Amino acid sequence: MFFNSLDFLIFFPIVVLLYYIIPVKLKHFWLLAASYYFYMCWNAKYAILILFSTIVTYASGLMIEKVKNGPWDEARRKKYKILTVALSFGLNLAVLFYFKYFNFTLEAVSSLFRLVHIELNAPVFDIVLPVGISFYTFQALSYTMDVYRGEIYAEKNFFRYALFVSFFPQLVAGPIERSKNLLKQLAVPRKFSFEAARDGILLMIWGFFLKVVLADRTAIFVDTVYGDFESYGGWYLVVATLLFAVQVYCDFYGYSVIAMGAAEILGIRLMENFDAPYFSTTVAEYWRKWHISLTSWFKDYLYIPLGGSRKGMLRKNINRMIVFVVSGLWHGASFSYVAWGGLNGLYQTIGEVLQPVRDRLVSILHLNRQSFGHKLAKMAVTLFLVDFSLIFFRANRFRDAIEIIKQIWTVKNPWILFDGSIYDCGLDSRNFWVMMVCIGILLFADYFKHKGIAVRKIITEQDYWFRWLVISLSVCAILIFGIWGTEYNAAGFLYFQF
Repeated sequence: MFFNSLDFLIFFPIVVLLYYIIPVKLKHFWLLAASYYFYMCWNAKYAILILFSTIVTYASGLMIEKVKNGPWDEARRKKYKILTVALSFGLNLAVLFYFKYFNFTLEAVSSLFRLVHIELNAPVFDIVLPVGISFYTFQALSYTMDVYRGEIYAEKNFFRYALFVSFFPQLVAGPIERSKNLLKQLAVPRKFSFEAARDGILLMIWGFFLKVVLADRTAIFVDTVYGDFESYGGWYLVVATLLFAVQVYCDFYGYSVIAMGAAEILGIRLMENFDAPYFSTTVAEYWRKWHISLTSWFKDYLYIPLGGSRKGMLRKNINRMIVFVVSGLWHGASFSYVAWGGLNGLYQTIGEVLQPVRDRLVSILHLNRQSFGHKLAKMAVTLFLVDFSLIFFRANRFRDAIEIIKQIWTVKNPWILFDGSIYDCGLDSRNFWVMMVCIGILLFADYFKHKGIAVRKIITEQDYWFRWLVISLSVCAILIFGIWGTEYNAAGFLYFQF
């Protein structure tokens, strides 16, 4: 069930209405049932996987709590707690590995054998990747680690904990919530709040705009060009790659905002997952603002345990590269994703190594780092580096990404930007310019966010008639300019595949 489907537009109001009228003691049971129904709409049998992850991490939390209060000495307590965490991580990651990486690993091993002229006919298993498995697995594992670190209590109520793992607004594509935030909120049943409902509706409208009007429109152009990159070389690919940066951002950001809005209506505040990342002046800053829940997850549960920056510059850079390569693998079982993650780690490593050189050049050239021009140049360089890495993210295979890069550099056809040829890539001139106007609206909104100005707060502070006028006009704009097709068919979200 997609957020942008008619099914969800029927499902969600029913969930909200019943949640606020049923007795308090039944509220978390109702949300749990709704969450499992929401997930089972894709494939009912894969609900078993969520249940398995829930049982394992729930039991691990109770076991760690029991060990903490046990009759053993401190050394033995630590040993038992580490074993419990290892078992929880091992079982959950084993399931994730089988469904997401098993065939990839077999293919990688076969490729290694072919390098030494040994043909290994590894079978290919027909394994369907469960929707959102990476998201809910990481969320459940964070609970185990938080209990181990003493940052959260071990939840005794199994059904409440099961709701934390499966809470439907952010179940399949995040944000990856922490138990310290979401579990504590779920422990307190919510009463209806007009203000929360109003804010949630505004968030959902913005999310639907990002997804249905902008992401799905840019996807048409991007899919056309990348789907036949041998025919669309040079500037076609340049434009498509730039637009893919818009597509992936609006698609994922749109989902996160809709999730935040839906949760807000239910009285739950989810964490912010994006913070105007394309206004970043360095790749490191970009990653502090992009998919914040995953970036912070890797920082807290992988980078810091590896030693972080505490063991010298060399170890810090190695740890960073490990994190970004693993992040690439998290996104997909493909060497192109590994290259994408590795490139983003490499950018930051090179940037840090060359920092003294850059400082020296700034001093010699008497540049003002606080000037608008200097910041704009840094934003442009950051966007170029990030967008270049996205070629590997979007390409179907690593070899395709290399070929696409060759096509960009070898085909010289700048005239397509002016002779109308750009309108032959799936979007006619009207839809192309609607897209460009919408990108302008996105930049305007993100600029305000970058400056710490909350547009939503400005709207809610106006008179009631103005608020409802904005809501009504926004809904009409989405209905008029949304990409619906000849028959309504909701387009899936990109991050569902991860």
